[in-house]
Amino acid sequence: MLLQPLPTATASAAAPPRLGECAAGELCLWAGTDFSGARQTHELAGTDIESCVPLPSGTSAQALANRTGRPVTTYQSRECAETGEFETYPGGGTWVPRSPYRARAFKIWEN
Repeated sequence: MLLQPLPTATASAAAPPRLGECAAGELCLWAGTDFSGARQTHELAGTDIESCVPLPSGTSAQALANRTGRPVTTYQSRECAETGEFETYPGGGTWVPRSPYRARAFKIWEN
């Protein structure tokens, strides 16, 4: 009887993405999914709380990390309109490798 080697295991699911680099106190937004592409960072010191902050014209974010310590809402619309998609992420260290929509603006909220 000829013995056949057992088949080797193959990864059926993709490995989870590596977390993007984002320091404590920052909101980091990446142009591509899985924390890829150009990264923008925003800190509380340079951002008006509870004000709509549109991303630069022609840009959007598909991944984000919220390390501000405050809730952050991202918006599909550049005007923070709630008629499009929007989602609020806790500020204690939320990592989102694939946003359900292209974020074009955000608001940082008081706790």
